[in-house]
Amino acid sequence: MKSKMFERIRKLISKGYYNVKLHTRKRMLERNIKIKEVKEAIENGTIIEEYEDDKPLPSYLIYGKTSELRPLHVVVGVDEEVVAIITVYEPDPNKWIGFIKRR
Repeated sequence: MKSKMFERIRKLISKGYYNVKLHTRKRMLERNIKIKEVKEAIENGTIIEEYEDDKPLPSYLIYGKTSELRPLHVVVGVDEEVVAIITVYEPDPNKWIGFIKRR
């Protein structure tokens, strides 16, 4: 079952209420990750870790797969009106069990 927060994140992303910082865009380019893939991973993903004490915004680690079945981790910060995409990466299977639990 999806959490209310996750549904809110998905809704904001689908409406285009998100931003990607320049640093994040650079890392996405280096990692050959497109914004379309990020949106796909969020659309069919799930929150696997919550960092509610993060500043300036609570943040969440989402695991999902793209339409090409590429696994991605997406860290997002969330406020009332927008989702900030903080970082995106392909998880290392040596550091994750099934990409959802840290080793």
